[in-house]
Amino acid sequence: MLIVAAIAVVAWLLFRGGTDYTVTATFDNAGQLVTGNQVEVGGRPIGTITDIELTKDSRARVTMKLNHYAPLHEKTRATIRVNSLSGIANRYVALELGPNNEREIDDGGEIESDNLTAPVDLDQLFNTLDKDTRSGLQKFVKGSAEQIDGKSAQGSESLHYLSPALSTSSQLIDEIVSDKATFQNFIRDTSQVVHAVAERRQDLSALVGNANTTAGAIGDENQSLARGLDLLPDTLRNANTTFVNLRSTLDDLDVLTNESKPATRRLAEQLRALRPLVHDAQPTIRDLRTLIRAPGPGNDLIELNKQAPKLQKLTSKDFPRAIDALQQTQPVIEYIRPYSPDLTGWLTKFGQGASNYDANGHYARVQPIFNAFQLTQTPGGEVLTATQPSQRLEGFEFGQQARCPGGAMQPPPDGSAPWVGSGSDGKFQCDPNTTPPGP
Repeated sequence: MLIVAAIAVVAWLLFRGGTDYTVTATFDNAGQLVTGNQVEVGGRPIGTITDIELTKDSRARVTMKLNHYAPLHEKTRATIRVNSLSGIANRYVALELGPNNEREIDDGGEIESDNLTAPVDLDQLFNTLDKDTRSGLQKFVKGSAEQIDGKSAQGSESLHYLSPALSTSSQLIDEIVSDKATFQNFIRDTSQVVHAVAERRQDLSALVGNANTTAGAIGDENQSLARGLDLLPDTLRNANTTFVNLRSTLDDLDVLTNESKPATRRLAEQLRALRPLVHDAQPTIRDLRTLIRAPGPGNDLIELNKQAPKLQKLTSKDFPRAIDALQQTQPVIEYIRPYSPDLTGWLTKFGQGASNYDANGHYARVQPIFNAFQLTQTPGGEVLTATQPSQRLEGFEFGQQARCPGGAMQPPPDGSAPWVGSGSDGKFQCDPNTTPPGP
Protein backbone atom coordinates (compact mmCIF):
# COMPACT_ATOMS: atom_id res chain seq x y z
CA MET A 1 0.00 0.00 0.00
CA LEU A 2 2.86 2.36 0.78
CA ILE A 3 4.35 1.70 -2.68
CA VAL A 4 1.00 2.43 -4.38
CA ALA A 5 0.60 5.65 -2.41
CA ALA A 6 4.14 6.74 -3.32
CA ILE A 7 3.46 6.13 -7.04
CA ALA A 8 0.23 8.11 -6.81
CA VAL A 9 2.01 11.05 -5.18
CA VAL A 10 4.75 11.05 -7.81
CA ALA A 11 2.19 10.84 -10.62
CA TRP A 12 0.24 13.71 -9.09
CA LEU A 13 3.38 15.79 -8.82
CA LEU A 14 4.38 15.06 -12.42
CA PHE A 15 0.98 15.31 -14.07
CA ARG A 16 -0.95 17.56 -11.78
CA GLY A 17 -3.14 20.01 -13.59
CA GLY A 18 -3.49 23.68 -12.98
CA THR A 19 -5.81 26.32 -14.32
CA ASP A 20 -3.97 29.44 -13.27
CA TYR A 21 -0.52 29.13 -14.88
CA THR A 22 -0.15 31.08 -18.10
CA VAL A 23 2.88 32.11 -20.08
CA THR A 24 3.30 34.34 -23.12
CA ALA A 25 5.59 34.22 -26.12
CA THR A 26 6.03 37.09 -28.62
CA PHE A 27 6.71 35.65 -32.12
CA ASP A 28 7.68 37.58 -35.26
CA ASN A 29 4.45 36.23 -36.77
CA ALA A 30 1.68 34.03 -35.44
CA GLY A 31 2.20 31.44 -38.19
CA GLN A 32 -1.59 31.04 -38.68
CA LEU A 33 -2.14 30.10 -35.00
CA VAL A 34 -5.68 30.48 -33.73
CA THR A 35 -7.07 30.39 -30.21
CA GLY A 36 -7.74 26.83 -29.15
CA ASN A 37 -4.62 25.37 -30.79
CA GLN A 38 -2.71 23.00 -28.59
CA VAL A 39 0.55 23.36 -26.74
CA GLU A 40 2.56 20.15 -26.78
CA VAL A 41 5.66 18.70 -25.18
CA GLY A 42 7.11 15.64 -26.93
CA GLY A 43 3.89 15.18 -28.90
CA ARG A 44 1.67 15.20 -25.75
CA PRO A 45 -0.83 18.06 -25.30
CA ILE A 46 -0.20 20.04 -22.09
CA GLY A 47 -2.23 23.20 -22.74
CA THR A 48 -3.98 25.46 -25.26
CA ILE A 49 -3.67 28.88 -26.89
CA THR A 50 -6.03 31.28 -25.09
CA ASP A 51 -5.24 34.60 -26.73
CA ILE A 52 -3.31 36.13 -29.67
CA GLU A 53 -2.79 39.88 -29.84
CA LEU A 54 -0.76 42.27 -31.98
CA THR A 55 1.97 44.30 -30.29
CA LYS A 56 2.94 47.87 -31.10
CA ASP A 57 5.91 46.67 -33.14
CA SER A 58 3.60 44.45 -35.29
CA ARG A 59 4.56 41.16 -33.62
CA ALA A 60 2.24 38.43 -32.32
CA ARG A 61 1.98 37.91 -28.55
CA VAL A 62 0.62 34.41 -27.90
CA THR A 63 -0.84 33.55 -24.47
CA MET A 64 -0.65 29.86 -23.53
CA LYS A 65 -2.52 28.21 -20.65
CA LEU A 66 -0.65 25.13 -19.42
CA ASN A 67 -2.18 22.20 -17.52
CA HIS A 68 1.05 20.28 -16.98
CA TYR A 69 4.77 20.92 -16.43
CA ALA A 70 4.11 24.22 -14.71
CA PRO A 71 5.96 26.34 -13.95
CA LEU A 72 8.36 26.50 -16.92
CA HIS A 73 12.04 27.32 -16.51
CA GLU A 74 14.38 29.66 -18.36
CA LYS A 75 15.83 28.44 -21.68
CA THR A 76 12.53 26.80 -22.53
CA ARG A 77 12.16 26.91 -26.36
CA ALA A 78 8.84 27.42 -28.16
CA THR A 79 8.35 26.57 -31.85
CA ILE A 80 5.22 26.89 -33.97
CA ARG A 81 4.79 23.67 -35.95
CA VAL A 82 2.35 22.21 -38.48
CA ASN A 83 0.42 18.97 -38.02
CA SER A 84 -0.35 18.53 -41.75
CA LEU A 85 -1.01 20.50 -44.93
CA SER A 86 -4.71 19.61 -45.06
CA GLY A 87 -5.99 22.80 -43.42
CA ILE A 88 -5.11 26.20 -42.04
CA ALA A 89 -6.12 25.68 -38.36
CA ASN A 90 -3.66 22.83 -37.83
CA ARG A 91 -0.79 24.60 -36.06
CA TYR A 92 0.46 24.01 -32.51
CA VAL A 93 3.22 25.29 -30.23
CA ALA A 94 5.89 22.71 -29.37
CA LEU A 95 7.83 23.36 -26.15
CA GLU A 96 11.32 22.12 -25.33
CA LEU A 97 11.48 22.38 -21.56
CA GLY A 98 14.43 24.16 -20.02
CA PRO A 99 16.65 22.58 -17.35
CA ASN A 100 15.14 22.38 -13.85
CA ASN A 101 18.17 24.17 -12.37
CA GLU A 102 17.30 27.33 -14.33
CA ARG A 103 15.15 30.08 -12.89
CA GLU A 104 11.40 29.48 -13.00
CA ILE A 105 9.20 31.63 -15.24
CA ASP A 106 6.55 33.32 -13.13
CA ASP A 107 2.85 32.94 -13.81
CA GLY A 108 2.03 35.38 -16.63
CA GLY A 109 5.72 35.63 -17.51
CA GLU A 110 7.22 35.50 -20.99
CA ILE A 111 9.53 33.13 -22.79
CA GLU A 112 12.60 34.96 -24.10
CA SER A 113 12.42 35.94 -27.77
CA ASP A 114 15.80 34.28 -28.49
CA ASN A 115 14.17 30.94 -27.73
CA LEU A 116 11.21 31.39 -30.10
CA THR A 117 10.94 30.05 -33.67
CA ALA A 118 8.18 31.04 -36.07
CA PRO A 119 7.40 28.87 -39.13
CA VAL A 120 8.33 29.87 -42.66
CA ASP A 121 5.38 29.27 -44.99
CA LEU A 122 5.67 28.60 -48.70
CA ASP A 123 3.90 31.90 -49.32
CA GLN A 124 6.77 33.74 -47.63
CA LEU A 125 9.24 31.86 -49.81
CA PHE A 126 7.30 32.65 -52.97
CA ASN A 127 6.99 36.31 -51.97
CA THR A 128 10.78 36.60 -52.13
CA LEU A 129 10.65 35.74 -55.85
CA ASP A 130 10.05 38.38 -58.51
CA LYS A 131 7.12 38.27 -60.91
CA ASP A 132 9.01 36.65 -63.80
CA THR A 133 10.46 33.93 -61.55
CA ARG A 134 7.05 33.09 -60.09
CA SER A 135 5.57 32.95 -63.59
CA GLY A 136 8.38 30.65 -64.72
CA LEU A 137 7.87 28.42 -61.67
CA GLN A 138 4.15 28.20 -62.42
CA LYS A 139 4.87 27.20 -66.01
CA PHE A 140 7.40 24.63 -64.80
CA VAL A 141 4.88 23.04 -62.41
CA LYS A 142 2.17 23.09 -65.08
CA GLY A 143 4.53 21.61 -67.67
CA SER A 144 5.66 18.92 -65.24
CA ALA A 145 2.02 18.02 -64.59
CA GLU A 146 1.35 17.77 -68.33
CA GLN A 147 4.50 15.70 -68.76
CA ILE A 148 3.52 13.01 -66.26
CA ASP A 149 -0.21 13.13 -66.97
CA GLY A 150 -1.40 9.66 -67.98
CA LYS A 151 2.03 8.11 -67.42
CA SER A 152 1.64 6.78 -63.90
CA ALA A 153 2.22 3.19 -65.08
CA GLN A 154 5.51 4.16 -66.72
CA GLY A 155 6.47 6.07 -63.59
CA SER A 156 5.79 3.06 -61.38
CA GLU A 157 7.83 0.88 -63.69
CA SER A 158 10.73 3.31 -63.57
CA LEU A 159 10.89 2.91 -59.76
CA HIS A 160 12.19 -0.62 -60.30
CA TYR A 161 15.36 0.93 -61.71
CA LEU A 162 15.72 3.41 -58.84
CA SER A 163 17.54 1.02 -56.53
CA PRO A 164 20.31 0.18 -59.07
CA ALA A 165 20.66 3.88 -59.84
CA LEU A 166 21.02 4.72 -56.13
CA SER A 167 23.55 1.94 -55.57
CA THR A 168 25.54 3.08 -58.57
CA SER A 169 25.42 6.65 -57.28
CA SER A 170 26.66 5.39 -53.91
CA GLN A 171 29.60 3.70 -55.60
CA LEU A 172 30.34 6.87 -57.52
CA ILE A 173 30.36 8.92 -54.32
CA ASP A 174 32.63 6.37 -52.67
CA GLU A 175 35.06 6.69 -55.58
CA ILE A 176 34.97 10.48 -55.31
CA VAL A 177 35.54 10.47 -51.57
CA SER A 178 38.40 7.98 -51.90
CA ASP A 179 40.39 10.56 -53.94
CA LYS A 180 39.79 13.70 -51.92
CA ALA A 181 42.69 15.65 -53.39
CA THR A 182 41.43 15.27 -56.95
CA PHE A 183 37.89 16.08 -55.85
CA GLN A 184 39.09 19.21 -54.06
CA ASN A 185 40.96 20.30 -57.17
CA PHE A 186 37.81 19.68 -59.19
CA ILE A 187 35.75 21.81 -56.81
CA ARG A 188 38.40 24.55 -56.91
CA ASP A 189 38.56 24.55 -60.71
CA THR A 190 34.77 24.51 -60.93
CA SER A 191 34.65 27.52 -58.63
CA GLN A 192 37.04 29.37 -60.93
CA VAL A 193 34.94 28.46 -63.95
CA VAL A 194 31.75 29.64 -62.25
CA HIS A 195 33.48 32.86 -61.22
CA ALA A 196 34.64 33.45 -64.79
CA VAL A 197 31.11 32.78 -66.07
CA ALA A 198 29.69 35.18 -63.47
CA GLU A 199 32.00 37.92 -64.75
CA ARG A 200 30.56 37.40 -68.24
CA ARG A 201 26.97 37.10 -67.08
CA GLN A 202 25.81 39.84 -69.45
CA ASP A 203 27.24 37.95 -72.42
CA LEU A 204 25.70 34.75 -71.04
CA SER A 205 22.34 36.49 -70.72
CA ALA A 206 22.60 37.69 -74.33
CA LEU A 207 23.55 34.16 -75.38
CA VAL A 208 20.49 32.75 -73.63
CA GLY A 209 18.27 35.40 -75.23
CA ASN A 210 19.67 34.66 -78.69
CA ALA A 211 19.29 30.93 -78.07
CA ASN A 212 15.66 31.56 -77.08
CA THR A 213 15.10 33.49 -80.31
CA THR A 214 16.79 30.72 -82.29
CA ALA A 215 14.69 28.05 -80.60
CA GLY A 216 11.55 30.08 -81.32
CA ALA A 217 12.51 30.39 -84.99
CA ILE A 218 13.15 26.64 -85.15
CA GLY A 219 9.81 26.01 -83.48
CA ASP A 220 8.05 28.15 -86.08
CA GLU A 221 9.59 25.96 -88.78
CA ASN A 222 8.84 22.65 -87.06
CA GLN A 223 7.17 21.19 -90.14
CA SER A 224 10.15 22.04 -92.32
CA LEU A 225 12.45 20.64 -89.63
CA ALA A 226 10.49 17.39 -89.50
CA ARG A 227 10.63 17.13 -93.29
CA GLY A 228 14.37 17.81 -93.16
CA LEU A 229 14.86 15.07 -90.56
CA ASP A 230 12.98 12.63 -92.80
CA LEU A 231 15.37 13.42 -95.64
CA LEU A 232 18.44 13.36 -93.42
CA PRO A 233 19.17 9.57 -93.57
CA ASP A 234 19.26 9.53 -97.39
CA THR A 235 21.32 12.71 -97.34
CA LEU A 236 23.85 11.18 -94.97
CA ARG A 237 24.15 8.06 -97.12
CA ASN A 238 24.79 10.14 -100.21
CA ALA A 239 27.15 12.38 -98.27
CA ASN A 240 29.16 9.37 -97.12
CA THR A 241 30.00 8.50 -100.72
CA THR A 242 30.77 12.14 -101.45
CA PHE A 243 33.12 12.42 -98.47
CA VAL A 244 34.96 9.26 -99.51
CA ASN A 245 35.56 10.74 -102.94
CA LEU A 246 36.46 14.05 -101.34
CA ARG A 247 39.56 12.57 -99.72
CA SER A 248 41.37 12.15 -103.03
CA THR A 249 40.20 15.60 -104.10
CA LEU A 250 41.71 17.13 -100.97
CA ASP A 251 45.06 15.57 -101.81
CA ASP A 252 44.92 17.29 -105.18
CA LEU A 253 43.89 20.54 -103.51
CA ASP A 254 47.04 20.52 -101.40
CA VAL A 255 49.02 21.39 -104.51
CA LEU A 256 46.66 24.28 -105.30
CA THR A 257 46.83 25.49 -101.69
CA ASN A 258 50.62 25.51 -101.68
CA GLU A 259 50.70 27.44 -104.96
CA SER A 260 48.11 29.97 -103.73
CA LYS A 261 49.92 30.84 -100.50
CA PRO A 262 52.13 33.56 -102.10
CA ALA A 263 49.05 35.10 -103.72
CA THR A 264 47.15 35.25 -100.42
CA ARG A 265 49.75 37.09 -98.39
CA ARG A 266 48.11 40.45 -99.08
CA LEU A 267 44.62 39.03 -98.72
CA ALA A 268 44.30 40.36 -95.15
CA GLU A 269 44.89 43.95 -96.38
CA GLN A 270 42.29 43.49 -99.10
CA LEU A 271 39.80 42.11 -96.60
CA ARG A 272 40.34 45.09 -94.30
CA ALA A 273 39.72 47.40 -97.26
CA LEU A 274 36.63 45.37 -98.09
CA ARG A 275 35.15 45.81 -94.60
CA PRO A 276 33.48 49.23 -95.31
CA LEU A 277 31.90 47.73 -98.43
CA VAL A 278 30.51 44.84 -96.41
CA HIS A 279 29.16 47.26 -93.80
CA ASP A 280 27.46 49.40 -96.46
CA ALA A 281 26.08 46.26 -98.13
CA GLN A 282 24.07 45.21 -95.08
CA PRO A 283 20.87 47.03 -96.20
CA THR A 284 21.25 45.43 -99.62
CA ILE A 285 21.64 41.99 -98.06
CA ARG A 286 18.52 42.58 -95.95
CA ASP A 287 16.59 43.60 -99.06
CA LEU A 288 18.00 40.56 -100.85
CA ARG A 289 16.76 38.33 -98.03
CA THR A 290 13.26 39.79 -98.46
CA LEU A 291 13.56 39.30 -102.22
CA ILE A 292 14.50 35.65 -101.76
CA ARG A 293 11.94 34.87 -99.05
CA ALA A 294 8.91 37.07 -98.30
CA PRO A 295 5.58 36.28 -96.61
CA GLY A 296 2.64 35.84 -98.90
CA PRO A 297 2.04 33.94 -102.16
CA GLY A 298 3.87 34.59 -105.42
CA ASN A 299 6.24 37.36 -104.33
CA ASP A 300 9.76 35.92 -103.86
CA LEU A 301 12.50 34.10 -105.74
CA ILE A 302 11.85 30.77 -104.04
CA GLU A 303 8.31 30.65 -105.42
CA LEU A 304 9.62 31.88 -108.77
CA ASN A 305 12.03 28.94 -108.89
CA LYS A 306 9.14 26.62 -108.13
CA GLN A 307 7.47 27.91 -111.32
CA ALA A 308 10.67 27.49 -113.34
CA PRO A 309 9.91 23.88 -114.46
CA LYS A 310 6.59 25.02 -115.92
CA LEU A 311 8.34 27.93 -117.64
CA GLN A 312 10.98 25.55 -119.01
CA LYS A 313 8.28 23.37 -120.56
CA LEU A 314 6.65 26.40 -122.17
CA THR A 315 9.88 27.87 -123.51
CA SER A 316 11.54 24.63 -124.61
CA LYS A 317 9.78 25.01 -127.98
CA ASP A 318 9.42 28.81 -128.19
CA PHE A 319 12.99 29.82 -127.39
CA PRO A 320 14.63 27.74 -130.16
CA ARG A 321 12.25 29.30 -132.67
CA ALA A 322 12.95 32.79 -131.31
CA ILE A 323 16.69 32.16 -131.48
CA ASP A 324 16.40 30.97 -135.08
CA ALA A 325 14.35 34.06 -135.97
CA LEU A 326 16.94 36.37 -134.38
CA GLN A 327 19.74 34.62 -136.23
CA GLN A 328 17.90 35.09 -139.52
CA THR A 329 17.20 38.78 -138.84
CA GLN A 330 20.81 39.48 -137.80
CA PRO A 331 22.01 40.21 -141.42
CA VAL A 332 19.04 42.51 -141.99
CA ILE A 333 19.76 44.45 -138.79
CA GLU A 334 23.45 44.68 -139.66
CA TYR A 335 22.52 46.13 -143.06
CA ILE A 336 19.96 48.64 -141.72
CA ARG A 337 22.00 49.80 -138.71
CA PRO A 338 24.38 52.12 -140.67
CA TYR A 339 21.38 53.99 -142.08
CA SER A 340 20.32 55.24 -138.61
CA PRO A 341 21.66 58.80 -139.26
CA ASP A 342 19.70 58.99 -142.52
CA LEU A 343 16.48 57.87 -140.84
CA THR A 344 17.05 60.27 -137.94
CA GLY A 345 17.72 63.15 -140.35
CA TRP A 346 14.57 62.43 -142.34
CA LEU A 347 12.43 62.42 -139.19
CA THR A 348 14.08 65.64 -137.98
CA LYS A 349 13.59 67.53 -141.26
CA PHE A 350 10.08 66.24 -141.63
CA GLY A 351 9.27 67.66 -138.21
CA GLN A 352 10.68 71.03 -139.25
CA GLY A 353 8.57 70.95 -142.37
CA ALA A 354 5.39 70.50 -140.35
CA SER A 355 6.16 73.19 -137.78
CA ASN A 356 4.33 76.10 -139.44
CA TYR A 357 1.13 77.47 -137.96
CA ASP A 358 -1.99 79.11 -139.22
CA ALA A 359 -5.37 79.79 -137.62
CA ASN A 360 -6.15 76.07 -137.63
CA GLY A 361 -2.86 74.91 -136.06
CA HIS A 362 0.05 73.04 -137.70
CA TYR A 363 0.15 72.68 -141.41
CA ALA A 364 2.57 71.34 -143.94
CA ARG A 365 2.98 72.22 -147.62
CA VAL A 366 4.83 69.42 -149.29
CA GLN A 367 6.27 69.60 -152.80
CA PRO A 368 9.13 67.34 -153.87
CA ILE A 369 11.95 69.46 -155.27
CA PHE A 370 15.34 67.91 -156.08
CA ASN A 371 18.48 70.05 -156.01
CA ALA A 372 16.61 73.36 -156.00
CA PHE A 373 19.82 75.21 -155.06
CA GLN A 374 23.52 74.74 -155.53
CA LEU A 375 26.67 76.35 -154.19
CA THR A 376 28.53 78.63 -156.59
CA GLN A 377 32.10 79.73 -155.91
CA THR A 378 32.49 83.54 -156.15
CA PRO A 379 35.31 85.92 -155.19
CA GLY A 380 33.30 86.74 -152.05
CA GLY A 381 32.81 83.10 -151.09
CA GLU A 382 30.28 80.38 -151.75
CA VAL A 383 26.82 81.61 -152.76
CA LEU A 384 23.63 79.57 -152.81
CA THR A 385 22.02 80.03 -156.25
CA ALA A 386 18.84 78.57 -157.68
CA THR A 387 19.19 75.63 -160.03
CA GLN A 388 17.32 75.56 -163.28
CA PRO A 389 14.50 72.98 -163.24
CA SER A 390 16.05 71.17 -166.17
CA GLN A 391 19.31 70.72 -164.25
CA ARG A 392 17.91 69.50 -160.88
CA LEU A 393 18.29 65.80 -161.69
CA GLU A 394 21.83 66.10 -162.97
CA GLY A 395 23.27 65.08 -159.62
CA PHE A 396 21.49 61.75 -159.68
CA GLU A 397 22.56 61.18 -163.26
CA PHE A 398 26.24 61.69 -162.46
CA GLY A 399 26.62 59.34 -159.46
CA GLN A 400 25.35 61.25 -156.40
CA GLN A 401 23.04 58.34 -155.67
CA ALA A 402 26.14 56.36 -154.56
CA ARG A 403 26.13 57.85 -151.08
CA CYS A 404 27.32 55.70 -148.19
CA PRO A 405 25.00 54.84 -145.27
CA GLY A 406 24.81 57.89 -143.03
CA GLY A 407 25.84 60.18 -145.90
CA ALA A 408 22.51 62.03 -145.93
CA MET A 409 23.75 64.17 -143.00
CA GLN A 410 26.94 66.06 -142.26
CA PRO A 411 29.70 63.79 -140.90
CA PRO A 412 29.76 63.73 -137.06
CA PRO A 413 32.99 64.70 -135.23
CA ASP A 414 33.74 61.11 -134.21
CA GLY A 415 33.85 59.96 -137.85
CA SER A 416 31.25 57.24 -137.33
CA ALA A 417 29.44 58.28 -140.52
CA PRO A 418 29.37 57.86 -143.45
CA TRP A 419 29.74 54.10 -142.98
CA VAL A 420 31.86 52.49 -145.68
CA GLY A 421 31.67 48.97 -144.26
CA SER A 422 34.32 46.70 -142.78
CA GLY A 423 36.76 44.12 -144.08
CA SER A 424 39.25 44.22 -146.90
CA ASP A 425 36.77 44.84 -149.73
CA GLY A 426 34.06 46.56 -147.68
CA LYS A 427 30.35 45.91 -147.63
CA PHE A 428 29.16 48.99 -149.49
CA GLN A 429 30.25 50.34 -152.90
CA CYS A 430 29.82 54.02 -152.14
CA ASP A 431 31.58 57.37 -152.08
CA PRO A 432 32.17 58.59 -148.49
CA ASN A 433 32.87 62.12 -149.75
CA THR A 434 29.31 62.53 -151.00
CA THR A 435 27.74 64.42 -148.07
CA PRO A 436 25.49 67.46 -147.73
CA PRO A 437 27.28 70.81 -147.62
CA GLY A 438 27.62 72.75 -144.44
CA PRO A 439 29.13 72.20 -141.04
